[in-house]
Amino acid sequence: MTPQNEFYLILGMMLVTFGTRYPIMALLSKRQLPDEFKLALEYVPPSVLVAIIVPEVLAPNGDLYLSISNSALAASLAAILISWRTKNLLATIIGGMSVYWLWGIIV
Repeated sequence: MTPQNEFYLILGMMLVTFGTRYPIMALLSKRQLPDEFKLALEYVPPSVLVAIIVPEVLAPNGDLYLSISNSALAASLAAILISWRTKNLLATIIGGMSVYWLWGIIV
């Protein structure tokens, strides 16, 4: 891919992203959103993250993969535990990645 094509690709992605988000933000900028709606919006990022991660951990090839050799599952469980106990994002990332690598070596 040439640099010119990459520029047009990035420009196109920017226009699509901006075009789908700006109208909604412009319409809602002058209105006060209900507290219940704001509370519901707080759950969107975790829900999207779970929807992306869980299928990749539990069914990486489309089939359910619950095995002792599933290092992604072990790392995910460790990350959940670390996050719950420490409430520290950096500790969660380092702990989860460490378990993932070590599990792959040991098991």
